[in-house]
Amino acid sequence: MTTEQTTPVRIVASDLDGTLLAPNHQLSEITKQTLHALHQQGFTFVFATGRHHIDVAGIREIAGIPAYMITSNGARVHDQHDKELYSKNVPAELVQAIIDLVKHDDDIYVHIYRDDDWLLNREDEVLRHFHEDSGFTYQVFDVNAAPNQGVAKIFFTNTKQDHEQLVHYENLINQHFAGQLSVAFSTPWCLEVMGAEVSKGEALQAIAQSLGLTLEHCIAFGDGMNDVEMLSMAGKGLVMGTAHEKVFRALPNNTVIGSHADDAVAHYLQQHLLGHHQQ
Repeated sequence: MTTEQTTPVRIVASDLDGTLLAPNHQLSEITKQTLHALHQQGFTFVFATGRHHIDVAGIREIAGIPAYMITSNGARVHDQHDKELYSKNVPAELVQAIIDLVKHDDDIYVHIYRDDDWLLNREDEVLRHFHEDSGFTYQVFDVNAAPNQGVAKIFFTNTKQDHEQLVHYENLINQHFAGQLSVAFSTPWCLEVMGAEVSKGEALQAIAQSLGLTLEHCIAFGDGMNDVEMLSMAGKGLVMGTAHEKVFRALPNNTVIGSHADDAVAHYLQQHLLGHHQQ
């Protein structure tokens, strides 16, 4: 068990897919009500996700609260008014070289988040449908001539949801570019590559400092390997019960809560931050 937090919580940060969002990738009514209550009681909320900031701005609008956005796993941070607080790109000279390690594999989709755009190496009807709600969708790019300026992250998905195939590329990228990049899985089937020292934890620290606070004032929720830094750096980090086994291994002392299917984040916040159970 982790020790009980003594510094008062002022900032609540949460991952989206698999954590705050229901299995249909939308905000449930109880989650929306909880976010409103947090805002009314003076807490600062942070969406912390691998998603693109334009995508997340649409979710924030549905939530109906002013919130900070950590996006592309920490490569971008925007405040409540959409002002960019923080931006770290994949080094331009590495972009094509990273893609060259993977592009020959027909099972792999290559994605780039670049400034306001989402680029993909070939058409994917499933993805086109997945983002209909937000209206944010991809454009096809030439995998042999990738744009290299303003790249927040490069990420790889595969057609067969084969985790081990992506682990192979994780190892390959880490061998080739040791110390030059941050590499993490957001889901077992999505391998993400950012600039060095980019993580949701580093981004959350930047937000806390901008508010005159520290990470000790933060409580955070997540379920992926791309959440590990944030969950270990925050004053209290809660792991979803549905997280991948690698997350439990990386954070053996963190409190585990329920599933996003049961609105576990909302229930935890209502009980521990908003309810009559406060210490």
